[in-house]
Amino acid sequence: MDAIFRVDGNSVLTSPHAAGPWDPSMQHGSPPAALVVWAAEALPTPVPMRIARVTVDLMRPVPVAPLTIETEVLREGRKIQLCAVKLRANGVVVVAATILKIKVQANELPPEAEIEQVTLPGPEQSRVEPADFSSSPFVTGMSLRAARGRFGVPGPGAIWYRVDRPIVEGAAVSQAMRAMVAADFCNGTSAVLDFRQWTFLNADLTVNFARQPVGDWMLLDAESWIGPDGAGLAMARLADERGYFGRAVQSLVIERR
Repeated sequence: MDAIFRVDGNSVLTSPHAAGPWDPSMQHGSPPAALVVWAAEALPTPVPMRIARVTVDLMRPVPVAPLTIETEVLREGRKIQLCAVKLRANGVVVVAATILKIKVQANELPPEAEIEQVTLPGPEQSRVEPADFSSSPFVTGMSLRAARGRFGVPGPGAIWYRVDRPIVEGAAVSQAMRAMVAADFCNGTSAVLDFRQWTFLNADLTVNFARQPVGDWMLLDAESWIGPDGAGLAMARLADERGYFGRAVQSLVIERR
């Protein structure tokens, strides 16, 4: 199948396209992050709501294998819904996520609350980053354009990401899913350490949304801070072609190869 996942009820078939760069039997972090958002968006709400925050804890490496989805509404309110999504592999929880939704209501805002515009080059004006920089099958289903810096090259970077392959078979890729896929590239967008000498995998991913993103291209304007004791942070401002809309944070596990 061309899609990353085929979902039948609570059962998920995973395609080889989900694999990440570290091990062909393990998924890239972006597919499960997008899958939990897809599951959360499928939960009904009492009034129209949109996703305001997603926190994904990667409890264990997520295998390229059949998964089971579990969903639960933790709090149902007139203005918010908090839900939990778990992914299991062979009965073991590999991903645990919480998703906060907020009631959609139009507000007339003062000029000072306008969206901050992106002054970096847009995706059409940015350098094409070929997908062959990575051995990850998942990355071959992405388009990358570097507005500042280069992927995996040490230093802060700003890269546009576009999802080109379906995530869930038969379903559109939602705007929140697009943002989550991009956000998991935060540590590679703003690498501080050399990939050839160090690994800096993320143990989690949190994305906060000020508004619903629009369009196919998502920008990560990212930087990383590395501590001396095995931990670090990768952080990014997220934008679309209208302007900035959110922030992403990853907790990094730093190890020498």
